[in-house]
Amino acid sequence: MAQYSYHEPVLVSEILAFLVTKPGIYVDGTLGGGGHSLAILRALQKAGYSEGSVLIGIDQDDAALQEAAEKLKDFEARTVLVKGNFQAIGSMVKSVCGEKGLQPKVTGILLDLGVSSFQIDTAARGFSYLREGPLDMRMDMDSALSAGDIVNTYEEKELARLFYRYGEEPRSRSIARAIVAYRLKNGSINRTQELAGIIRGNAVGRDKIIKTLSRVFQALRIEVNRELEVLRRALYESIDCLDDHGRMAVISYHSLEDRIVKTVFAEKARSDWGPKGVGLREPLERGTISLVTRKPLVAAEQEIDANPRARSAKLRVIEKL
Repeated sequence: MAQYSYHEPVLVSEILAFLVTKPGIYVDGTLGGGGHSLAILRALQKAGYSEGSVLIGIDQDDAALQEAAEKLKDFEARTVLVKGNFQAIGSMVKSVCGEKGLQPKVTGILLDLGVSSFQIDTAARGFSYLREGPLDMRMDMDSALSAGDIVNTYEEKELARLFYRYGEEPRSRSIARAIVAYRLKNGSINRTQELAGIIRGNAVGRDKIIKTLSRVFQALRIEVNRELEVLRRALYESIDCLDDHGRMAVISYHSLEDRIVKTVFAEKARSDWGPKGVGLREPLERGTISLVTRKPLVAAEQEIDANPRARSAKLRVIEKL
């Protein structure tokens, strides 16, 4: 089997300390190359929790599932890998547990958001402005919508709104205008470097060019994979399938993701005390989770030096009440 270059898992020691507390069902909803899953399985074994524990790994990328299967082969008896999108984490957990005769109540869930190094480094996937490839960006290669479809069919206002909303790009309008003008003249935009050239013509200064390229490509990737919509659904579903005192850890890498995680966690932790001034002795409805981490945890400088990807990582952890 070919070996792919997946990123080193970030914040591993923190995740293990918060999640691996007892035997049970553990779910890695963003399996990738299996780095976090392998660490969880080893920690369960070391703590004497292997008996009665199962790890369910979920990913929509076939290459990731193949790589993870190889990496986790020593724990094959306690591992189930499932192809799918983590927005349906609840139904996938129920299906696996039904087949194994287990109660679908989860002890620990991990979501490591974003795109893998393998996907970025594979030119044919079209995720990176640094590599020549087709404008694709699909995490699930069976999906219909690609980045090329967006760039070539969205109207100027739609493109500008997309780059501003998902990329927080200040030059969103001029970039959208340039894209539409280019395709009117040339017919279509099909390659990553072709799009990158258009974007470079609308940014000034090397630092600004790099940031603008990153923002626009991020916005396209989020739109192609419906990442923020999917994340919101996945958070609610994950909380629902946690057992009492089960925990979920979420690693985000940019402000749009972290804002959604923070908002959903705050909403589910909040109790309803009714209108102000009523003075209820008990809330009308209690929150269903507690915030284990009030503020996001970040990587130590030593980890960042060894793994630069950890620099932007933010970890939030909750516990089901």
